[in-house]
Amino acid sequence: MKIGIIGLGFVGLSFGSVLASKGKNVVGIDVDAEKCKKIRNGVSPFFEPDLERILKIGLKKKLIITDDFSLIKDCDMIFVAVGTPQKSNGAIELSMIKKAVTSIGIILAKTKKNPIVLIKSTVIPGTMQNVILPILEKRSGKKAGKEFGLISNPEFLQESSAIRDTKFPHVIVLGGYQTKFMKKAKSFFSKLHPNVSIVITNHQTAEMIKYANNSFLATKISFINQLSNICQNTPGANIDDIAKTIGLDPRIGALFLNAGPGYGGSCLPKDMKALINFADTIGINPTLLNAVEKINQKQIQNIVSLIEKTLGTLALKQITVLGTAFKPNTDDIRDSIAIELIKKLLKKKSRITIYDPKAMKNTKDVFGEKIIYARSATEALNKSQCAILMTHWKQFEKLNNSSIKYMNKKFVIDCRRILVEKKLQAEYHAIGIGKI
Repeated sequence: MKIGIIGLGFVGLSFGSVLASKGKNVVGIDVDAEKCKKIRNGVSPFFEPDLERILKIGLKKKLIITDDFSLIKDCDMIFVAVGTPQKSNGAIELSMIKKAVTSIGIILAKTKKNPIVLIKSTVIPGTMQNVILPILEKRSGKKAGKEFGLISNPEFLQESSAIRDTKFPHVIVLGGYQTKFMKKAKSFFSKLHPNVSIVITNHQTAEMIKYANNSFLATKISFINQLSNICQNTPGANIDDIAKTIGLDPRIGALFLNAGPGYGGSCLPKDMKALINFADTIGINPTLLNAVEKINQKQIQNIVSLIEKTLGTLALKQITVLGTAFKPNTDDIRDSIAIELIKKLLKKKSRITIYDPKAMKNTKDVFGEKIIYARSATEALNKSQCAILMTHWKQFEKLNNSSIKYMNKKFVIDCRRILVEKKLQAEYHAIGIGKI
């Protein structure tokens, strides 16, 4: 069996590398020739723990990386994992997926193969039926369900644990009609993950499952952040003890109850906006989803207000931001709350110094010379009037009184409660813990 993967971003490259490392015959395709060259040399275009090791194993086996779409002509399964970025109104942008399936359709017209096309890209309900299916049938001149298979196959990978999540998924979702192609897809995944539940449903439900999953996670985060704000103004209240306790309730669960400055990344903000936009277009007022998003947006302003309460006007004030990646163990700054915070502080004419173990280059691509880039957390704190810990990088746990001794004003806002046990000799605010 030969497997094609179109789109070598976070999802496609992780999935292809794992499959190839298991000995599968994989061809990974991306329109970016420079990216392909880099990947062929065993270098990931983004940081993801363990990815490069798995990629190199795959390259030594049967992984081919190319920008030549024609190589999918011999594939038995074709996974589409291109991006669906966001429009200004929150709706998803389908141009990349339209181009990908158009190319697949043209190639299908020329091959005697009857492959299965599986869509891993995140798309709103109805996209498969109303957009992807018509393009494929028109361009190929063939009928879905008879001459090629078409299946929705949403992914549930977390950045920083993509390899683990690819190897050990919690569920496999296959959306489509009950055809011979669905049977083949189910057999493929059953052999790949013998102990994992496979949910077979229709296209629209499979598409909706991904949005339901991410919107629920976003809701948990905004819920705990709302409680964190209450704790912040309640002397002695501790959000971590609350989260730990309610997380022990099996009806609630401990995951995604880490209070902080808000959710970010490439999925949750985009998917929340897309689902809200979709709900509006079908006449549903998504009251809860709107509230979840509003709470998330307000978290940044709470931090700014806390800084202003101590420093007054922020013009020309030297402020340090530690951590710009949206979470630890990634260099991804897409929709990062830290990036949005820096933008707000720059509008107030603050002088910003930042440090992040992995996301410095990506941050510089956004801000250029508008801010200062330190070589370490301690260097970033030098002469600072306020330090804000935004991302829970492990190395930040080592910060102590020696680290802050050269700050001009010892004022620390710890959005992740990393240093709560350090007894810093500073004006220290741990978000979610009310001062006594």
